[in-house]
Amino acid sequence: QVQLVESGGGLVQPGGSLRLSCAASGFTFSSHTMSWVRQAAGKGLEWVSDINSSGGRTSYADSVKGRFTISRDNAKNTVYLQMNSLKPEDTAVYYCAKGGSDGYTRPAGQGTQVTVSS
Repeated sequence: QVQLVESGGGLVQPGGSLRLSCAASGFTFSSHTMSWVRQAAGKGLEWVSDINSSGGRTSYADSVKGRFTISRDNAKNTVYLQMNSLKPEDTAVYYCAKGGSDGYTRPAGQGTQVTVSS
């Protein structure tokens, strides 16, 4: 079955950086667009970014554009999210998801917690 395992979160000060990773298995990773989504405490899921199957096209939410970079390594079945210039409002549980902004599969994993605080 589809498995997506996120890692790389943590506590970081405002202005800091983190790199999230998501290891995928159970499906043909290289054939699918992948997304990162996040959920802040008490709020709904927010789409953050996606990348097409080849890695040649990326999209970002306005709230993270210019600060976050999504990438993927199809040989390793892994998608990444490089997060720079982090802000307190980026605090959330981050999940990777199969699919793009127009219709990703609701994440079922545990995600990785990112906390931005001084």
